[in-house]
Amino acid sequence: MANKGKVKVGIIGSQFQADIHAASFQIMPEEAEVVAVASPTPGHPEALAKKYGIPRIFHDYREMLKEKDIEMVTIAAPNYLHAQMTIDIANAGKHVVCEKPLCMTLEEADEMIETCKKQGVLLLYAEELFFTPKYVKAKEMADQGAFGKIYLVKQSEKHFGPHAPWFWDVEKSGGGVFMDMGCHGIAFCYWFLDRPAIKSVYCQMGTYVHGDKTKGEDNSICIIEFENGAVGLVEDSWARRGGMDDRIEVYGEGGVTYANLHMGNALPTYSEYGYGYAVEKAPSTRGWTYPVFEELWNYGFPQEMAHFARCVRGKEEPIATGEDGRVVQEVLYAGYESARTGRKVELPFRPKGVKKPIDLWFGEHKEG
Repeated sequence: MANKGKVKVGIIGSQFQADIHAASFQIMPEEAEVVAVASPTPGHPEALAKKYGIPRIFHDYREMLKEKDIEMVTIAAPNYLHAQMTIDIANAGKHVVCEKPLCMTLEEADEMIETCKKQGVLLLYAEELFFTPKYVKAKEMADQGAFGKIYLVKQSEKHFGPHAPWFWDVEKSGGGVFMDMGCHGIAFCYWFLDRPAIKSVYCQMGTYVHGDKTKGEDNSICIIEFENGAVGLVEDSWARRGGMDDRIEVYGEGGVTYANLHMGNALPTYSEYGYGYAVEKAPSTRGWTYPVFEELWNYGFPQEMAHFARCVRGKEEPIATGEDGRVVQEVLYAGYESARTGRKVELPFRPKGVKKPIDLWFGEHKEG
């Protein structure tokens, strides 16, 4: 493979997240270019390829991995496929960008990390909150001492539910909203506080609105206690109407900051008639809405993908790795266990024989 010029990228997947990956590489085209897309559903990879001018189309990702010039592959596929895909990509000698959450089990996480190390390729964990401009600014101020000793970091993400049907199927997703979006908040608090050891996890969750379509939780609250004395509070919902809401709050003994991801980048708008698009997961554009601009940039996706490409070229050290994803996986385990028992769960927490994290909430996990 080449070690200069633009990094050649293949994308596994063709729907919502794959579209974000393809768009992000085009927004910041200096570092990488997408040369192939693979998705098993007839017509889907063709549509993505047409939209973004991607020259090569595959219906089996393993065939795409035979392309010698592809250096980095992004995974935008259901959670239960992440581990095998990562292992296959690594064994093909290509760098891996894996969407969150990393996988279904701690055993899978360990195998993914070990295989990538053995093959000498990067395992990059696609957590865009590490690149969200507003949140990066908050961390920059924190690192400069603006807030003194930080005692509480809050992150919340809420909307009325995911795009793709597989998210609702816990056999494919591994859990509900805590697995889908709680992984963002866990990673964010851990990163913001400079990755301190985690002492304990307490979680409450329930299925309040979408019991007709999922066994998974559609609302969750998680409290993470860190060894350095700080607390992370992570709130997530698939039960909130009105489109996406994503925000952070940071409290220290010497200051505070709030960041609402969308509202500072929105145009308060009233329309009797509606219009094309306002913001991710907004159900309607009639009445009062808050359309955003440069949405992917404000989320941090293009910056994330450009960073990963620069890591492949050795220009930067990875900010988000498989090890981060593994930490998140263990907190997900502990959160589901806590929600079942109603008690704090101390870390390390590494039960054996887990097939998917939500089984710990269901009480279906048996030590194997």
